[in-house]
Amino acid sequence: MFDKFQDECGVFGIFGHPEAANLTYLGLYALQHRGQESCGIVSADGQNLRAYRGMGLVSDVFRRDSIFDELPGRNAIGHVRYSTAGSSDLKNVQPIMVDYARGSIAVAHNGNLVNAQDIRNGLEHTGSIFSTTSDTEVLIHLLAKSQSDSLADRIAESLMAVKGAYSIVFLTETRMVAVRDPNGFRPLALGKLNEGFVVASETCAFDLIEAEFIREIEPGEMIVIDKHGMKSYKPFKETKPSPCIFEFIYFARPDSTIFGEQVYKVRKELGRQLAREHKVEADVVIAVPDSGVPASIGYAEESGIPFELGLIRNHYVGRTFIEPQQSIRHFGVKIKLNPVREVIEGKRVVVVDDSLVRGTTARKIVKMIRNAGAREVHVRISSPPTSFPCYYGIDTPSRKELISSSHTIEEISRYITSDTLGYLSREGMLAAAGAPGGVATGCYCDACFSGDYPVKFPRLKADSQLGLF
Repeated sequence: MFDKFQDECGVFGIFGHPEAANLTYLGLYALQHRGQESCGIVSADGQNLRAYRGMGLVSDVFRRDSIFDELPGRNAIGHVRYSTAGSSDLKNVQPIMVDYARGSIAVAHNGNLVNAQDIRNGLEHTGSIFSTTSDTEVLIHLLAKSQSDSLADRIAESLMAVKGAYSIVFLTETRMVAVRDPNGFRPLALGKLNEGFVVASETCAFDLIEAEFIREIEPGEMIVIDKHGMKSYKPFKETKPSPCIFEFIYFARPDSTIFGEQVYKVRKELGRQLAREHKVEADVVIAVPDSGVPASIGYAEESGIPFELGLIRNHYVGRTFIEPQQSIRHFGVKIKLNPVREVIEGKRVVVVDDSLVRGTTARKIVKMIRNAGAREVHVRISSPPTSFPCYYGIDTPSRKELISSSHTIEEISRYITSDTLGYLSREGMLAAAGAPGGVATGCYCDACFSGDYPVKFPRLKADSQLGLF
């Protein structure tokens, strides 16, 4: 319905708390923005693992208090998942839990393993049988085949065989292990709650359960937690980190801290830089809610143009809806957004959004604003043109569907019917995100803007996208 990139999922884990499953449920609530298709929790009581998983939002799946009686123990991990084409199936819901020769293990994964299919083909050729279409299951098979003595060594050996993005949490009967890939594509934070440890994709999950944020798990770091405490390892070859810049632009919650920066602060600075680069004479600045609000505030503060709530979002729209037989123009957007005529009518309007992917939604929003009486509509995007697909855990269109890959900014402006269109520069984006020295440092992955992919992947057709499981 909305023309946005979509993140794959969020992970949460807690070790050493009497209400582990219940707190995991709350942590998943805080991470719901990272995935709305399905969710699950696996708990450990020192002897057994138990799982509860389902399709739908956290509030839909865990709708009975009695569910938590089925998830005993002081340790638990959880997962929220975003739906991708062809994989909306209960069998793919995480955490994945299996029994193997050395006991039981569960895993929750945020990311994408770019060589998973090649490894899977090899494993199937030698007799392995897969029960899901998830790239995460490849890790389970590699771990089960490992001859290493310790769990940490088996996990490290398995992860050394794969390439791509992973912020991942493992749970056994007595231990929890959290690992972030050497590039650090996806965020993963470490916290403390009383005497227990907590890990989560974002720090906003700590805030809800009143856990203390200790630090981020570093790129290439493995954290092993058991009854004796926590140990840190660096088992992988050191690599120049390349965290995903799009986490700042859209995915992460504004109240989280990731990659050493406050998301809200970065988004406001993106808007400020956008105003410096693309000034325009206007009467009011409005946002495409909700993700465009911080950048809009920054744009307004820097430009001196007043900020107003010109578009109101309906937060109670489900994933599907029935359109009336009598056609309503722009129905899909109008059911989610509605203009405030008193703010817009007769005004020269700057409308700020975080990204522009296909341009279809932007076109409808511009026409909606014009129909509300705007004299002029100037679109400002707080990121550069998105011209390349992502292969590191984001569901993106194929390159031929990305409008900026084949059209100039002037052509896009004409298509969305704006008076002017301005994108934030790559240099401005990296500077706003705190990249010292800007583009030259290459400290963020911005492949969706630049086409510079830090981790190589199988050769694809120009218009294709890696399968995301």
